[in-house]
Amino acid sequence: MKKRLYRDQKQGVLFGVCSGLGDYFNIDPVFIRIVWVLTLVSYGFGLIAYLFCCLLIPRKSK
Repeated sequence: MKKRLYRDQKQGVLFGVCSGLGDYFNIDPVFIRIVWVLTLVSYGFGLIAYLFCCLLIPRKSK
């Protein structure tokens, strides 16, 4: 069975992007959130990437 990438809004904080990525890669979403915050603080690229992922990654159906 093929894995699909979805935004998981039930377990997510904002839009479920980090939760969906954590589920897809089988890692804790906290690590992804930490990396996202570091890129946001240091480069400012994190916000653009997060919004881009919110638009491209579909929501998980119920």
